Amino acid sequence: MKVFSILLLLVSVLVSCNEDNLVPKPPTYLRINLPDHSYHLEQSPCNASFYLADIFTLKAPGNLQEGQCAQEIDLGPLNGTLFMFYRSFQGIDSLAKLINISNDRVDEHKIKADKIDFEQIIDPDNHLFGTFFTLKGNVATNFQFYLTDSTHNFIRGEVLMNSRPNYDSLRPSLDYLKIDLLSMVKSLKWKK
Repeated sequence: MKVFSILLLLVSVLVSCNEDNLVPKPPTYLRINLPDHSYHLEQSPCNASFYLADIFTLKAPGNLQEGQCAQEIDLGPLNGTLFMFYRSFQGIDSLAKLINISNDRVDEHKIKADKIDFEQIIDPDNHLFGTFFTLKGNVATNFQFYLTDSTHNFIRGEVLMNSRPNYDSLRPSLDYLKIDLLSMVKSLKWKK
């Protein structure tokens, strides 16, 4: 019996010694099937026109008060909404206040953001000036921007996704979305 136990132990040790090296799988991301980027010209009632991605839908505006407008854009399969707020203004003091408010809205997310990148938008031919912010990390809004002609018109925008803010999972969608948003922002033209 003792010999049988030793033999069984020896066989189990030899069987358990496997020379295959186990390698962990690399991290992966959720696969999403999104169409190629294509755009159409959209006339917003908020005093601007721009090229909007074909998968996005411009909703009816709210707050159509004199000099103000709020516009929502449904981001379709990306499951989010772009909120745009238009305001007309007079004077450099008003412009400075609007820019400071926009920057404060970005600063509200510094606690959760790992990094905040920005891109200046300067197009004097179309009277288009502003900043596009990319907030990286588990934040409520990953993109914000403001645009102005520096004399009368001001637009502030922010994107809210309809999901838990998990940056690693949302990253492929956010990379796709950033291309469409930058195309929209850089193509904006003010109505005269």
